[in-house]
Amino acid sequence: CALGLTNIAENALRCALGLTNIAENALRCASRLTNIAENALRCASRLTLVEHTGGNTMIVGYHVIFGAYGFWLPNDPRGSWSDFVGSWDLFRYGPANTTDETRSVAHIDHDHTLRLAAKNALKYPPVQFTGIQARAIGHGFAQYVARSGRAVWACAILPDYVHVVVAPGDIEVEQLVIQLKGDATQQLVAEGIHPFGDLKEKNDRPPKCFARGQWKVFLDPEDVPRAIRYVEENPGKEGKKPQRWSFVTPYPG
Repeated sequence: CALGLTNIAENALRCALGLTNIAENALRCASRLTNIAENALRCASRLTLVEHTGGNTMIVGYHVIFGAYGFWLPNDPRGSWSDFVGSWDLFRYGPANTTDETRSVAHIDHDHTLRLAAKNALKYPPVQFTGIQARAIGHGFAQYVARSGRAVWACAILPDYVHVVVAPGDIEVEQLVIQLKGDATQQLVAEGIHPFGDLKEKNDRPPKCFARGQWKVFLDPEDVPRAIRYVEENPGKEGKKPQRWSFVTPYPG
């Protein structure tokens, strides 16, 4: 009888533990659903921005930033614009830390040691564009702008990232960035100064020298002048000379 009661108690304990696990899983599920709902709300808020705001203000441009290879990793503890990590060696330092924050997260407190360790796990060394390479990238951008007619109101090409302020166009910003990266890469190859020019991947092309994705902010008419000023002043903050690009045109607003 005592053994029977013991078995009953053990089964009851297992059942309680099982219910605890179910409750924990339900809590995790609820948390995920909350995150999904929050992301959907942010998305809806952004879509609303594209329409007239208050009846007389609308989005007239974008401030876009994209990095060189290794500049900002997908699992950077401060957040990133990526939703996956494509390398196992890099994944060991954490999954993608996606953020839709529209303000800079560069100065957020984080584990510097972990971030630098992750950079050391990259397949190739992080890219740092030289001045000559930056000039070639600018020439590539100019070719795209001439071909597409897309207005660019500001541009700064730094050693490991790029700022552009652009007008709306007939393709999404994500596609615009792909085109800019592609033309810049072709120009680097044509001039024989691609950062990975001495390496070849399976397609007989050098590894990509730009990071995947981009960070973007919608701009209304009041935002555009501030964004342009920020981009124009950015090289000076990096100890570089002011940049003037032939493809940049004045903002008409």
